[in-house]
Amino acid sequence: MNQNPLVFGIGQCSLDYLGQIPAYPPPDVKCEFSNLVVQGGGPVATALVALKRWGLDAFMAGVAGDDDFGAQITYSLTSEGIDTGGLVIRKNHHSQFAFIVSEPATARRTIFWQRPTGHPLQPEELDINLLLRSSAFHTDGLFPEASLFACRKAKEAGIPVIVDAGSLRDGMLEIAKLSDCFVTSEAFSNELSRTPEETCRILAGLGVRFTGVTLGAKGYVALVNGRFIRKAAYPANAIDTTGCGDVFHAGLTYGIVKGWDTEKSLDLGAWAAARVSEQMGGRSGIPTLGDFPCPPPAEVA
Repeated sequence: MNQNPLVFGIGQCSLDYLGQIPAYPPPDVKCEFSNLVVQGGGPVATALVALKRWGLDAFMAGVAGDDDFGAQITYSLTSEGIDTGGLVIRKNHHSQFAFIVSEPATARRTIFWQRPTGHPLQPEELDINLLLRSSAFHTDGLFPEASLFACRKAKEAGIPVIVDAGSLRDGMLEIAKLSDCFVTSEAFSNELSRTPEETCRILAGLGVRFTGVTLGAKGYVALVNGRFIRKAAYPANAIDTTGCGDVFHAGLTYGIVKGWDTEKSLDLGAWAAARVSEQMGGRSGIPTLGDFPCPPPAEVA
């Protein structure tokens, strides 16, 4: 029996190499980078790291290879106290890897990434008994078959389903129909509709009670039980936006597990994302929960 609430995660786990450049170069030139950082990454993996640091237990289900990157990915999670019993190591395959170039002057970053070459995670590889004892299910939908299966099981058991929808992949709208909280990136929203508000309405029409779109430095738009909430981003001395969305979603999951109201959950995510942007990588800047300020009011419509 878990002493703390457990968040069960399915999704990406990566090894990230990050470097700083003064400005993104044109093609066919040399570009020197500086301040190399090597860090674990991935939307679900980084969200679980934040949740574990904030006092929840976390279980990671995903896929890695039996290469050196896979060993480093696993260590980046176990060293944080995350249960990696669901991380399946595919023999003779490569792990997910990314090289990220950050432009501190503009707080932009560009990600070059390779997905894991092993076979996607399958439903039969999931620890469903542990999922059914969890307090929340958190996914990015990278493994649609496994994620859909877990969504159905969680939904039937009354376990909140939280989705970090970074890309409009196959199966994502099916996952949305089974989710309690489905918040997308701006890129996802732009593929789905003309405006963030329209995206929220489309997702609400699929049955999602708590939906929204993250807008980077412009903040976020959310639609909860027919009510729009709009808020600007927290001020930040941003140098790298890697992991900001991951930790934003960690804030939503934490608030849902703790029974917070919607505005407070959104505010934790937005505040934590701003703090993450002030350091290189998605995990170095994860703030201490005790520093979370009282949230200012949001614009509600």
